[in-house]
Amino acid sequence: MMSKASIKAIGSYVPEKRLTNRDLEELVDTNDEWIVKRTGMRERRIADENEYTSDLSVKAVKNLIKRYDKQVEDVDMIICCTLTPDFKTPSTASLVQAKLGIKNAGAIDLNAACAGFTYGLYVANGLITSGLNKKILVIGAETLSKITDYSDRTTCVLFGDGAGAVLIEYDEKSPSFISAHAGSEGEMGDSLYCTDLSNNMFDEQLKDSGYIVQNGREVYKWAVNTVPEGINTLLEKSRIQLGDIDWFVPHSANLRIIESICDKSNIPIENTLYSLEYYGNTSSATIPLSLDMGVREGLLLPDQTVLLYGFGGGLAYAGQIIKWTV
Repeated sequence: MMSKASIKAIGSYVPEKRLTNRDLEELVDTNDEWIVKRTGMRERRIADENEYTSDLSVKAVKNLIKRYDKQVEDVDMIICCTLTPDFKTPSTASLVQAKLGIKNAGAIDLNAACAGFTYGLYVANGLITSGLNKKILVIGAETLSKITDYSDRTTCVLFGDGAGAVLIEYDEKSPSFISAHAGSEGEMGDSLYCTDLSNNMFDEQLKDSGYIVQNGREVYKWAVNTVPEGINTLLEKSRIQLGDIDWFVPHSANLRIIESICDKSNIPIENTLYSLEYYGNTSSATIPLSLDMGVREGLLLPDQTVLLYGFGGGLAYAGQIIKWTV
């Protein structure tokens, strides 16, 4: 079925507080040179104590409204992609619906961790193309600082807070979505997790800290093998040549991972948009933040072809090839 969904606007928000590499030197045994060399990160943004994922989400949507002069009162579905909801229930999307005064919208949270935003686009395209919905907000938002262990030097240098949002509408004349691909390798879930109601996975007792726990080496090996394979699948599905891709926008996990994926996939790093240098790894927010940075800097333009790929906790992955229509 041909897509009938089009991205019409984008917005973003990051908290004002900066956590620099120099700041981290005061917390753990690390230094700026080591962090930059291994991750490419220099800063990350940190939400205030009383600032939560729904607050960041609302500010990203308000940024979208202001910049594109859009109305959201008639949005009929809100999809909030996050692994750091304000509450177990109500959903963060329901809180966004209330705070924005959108009266007639469905509201769901989607947790696919770092692949969350690309999964959100996947679902939104399906809902609109099938005719079930006409106008959807897809938000990728995280307050990862609230589940980061700042005594763990291997993870605390990575994560930051932020939000990005897109407005997707029915438009069969100029649809955005060309092809999509998604999957998961749940048997590797213990490589990247945060415990909640259970601390047992596949009969294995996990570190029950309530903080993010990551086996960086295993995640790296998985990502640099899985993502290039997924990229090939997307290209085959769409019958688009790699040379026709204007921008590659991967999850901003770590610059070394991105460089390895680009090398294996024959994608020039200069054709890649990422948001990690000054925002860190913001999980489901990295891709919309990267897209919006590209728009703001005049790099990402209408009618360009963009390859998006999210990957991370799950271990889940999802990608799309889209025509940028904003």
